[in-house]
Amino acid sequence: MASLDEIVDYCQKRLNVASIRDFKGSCNGLQVGNSGQVSRIGAIVDAGLFPFREAANRHMDLLICHHGLFWDTPLPVVGLAREKFKTLLDGNIALYSCHLPLDAHQELGNNAQIAQKLGLEVERWGLEYEGVPMAPVCKFGNSLGSLEERLESLFPRITRIAFGSKKPKRLCIVSGSGSQTLPELAALGVDTLITGELKQASFNVAQELGLNVFACGHYDTEVFGVRALAAELSERFKLPWEFIPTGCPL
Repeated sequence: MASLDEIVDYCQKRLNVASIRDFKGSCNGLQVGNSGQVSRIGAIVDAGLFPFREAANRHMDLLICHHGLFWDTPLPVVGLAREKFKTLLDGNIALYSCHLPLDAHQELGNNAQIAQKLGLEVERWGLEYEGVPMAPVCKFGNSLGSLEERLESLFPRITRIAFGSKKPKRLCIVSGSGSQTLPELAALGVDTLITGELKQASFNVAQELGLNVFACGHYDTEVFGVRALAAELSERFKLPWEFIPTGCPL
């Protein structure tokens, strides 16, 4: 067993949560408490009813989550929201959520983890949000086909838009939704973007700006941060951990 307070304090400091401004209402940190002790950790991408129920079935008492319960307006605890809270409280399951700090972290973050797993050399970080660089700019220099092969070994689904160099020198990684970053890539010397999901208009932007874009799924590009954090907590606090997949194809 380990102290929930000690784990939360470690996460807050390790991810520099107090120094990173997130979307309004994101409420990074402990969103739901438990009795104060942790024996088993789960990692999930989304604060959904299904993974909450699965966590209860697996006797987990702490969930590490990327997309938490709170975002903007207050959440009325009725209907599905009530069921989510009831599942957590009945199962004595704490919920710790971390959004942008877990994207931006240069070791544990989604973007850093993707770069590492693809065997890419990070040259620098760019694409700032509220003064914090969010995305690694990576050296490449091989063929576009070889990059696609690496992506296919990591992600189950890939949408490819190829209007840039057939041998890109630099690429950028933006997990989740990265379509808004396309106009900013040229200033970074980047002509290839690895991201999660795109808007329909992204095709025209990529075509007009001469960019390569690989969309690998919002969910699938954001499993890495919670896994890395849960694994580090497991090692530090001597607790077992598991990832709970939902099979989200988006």
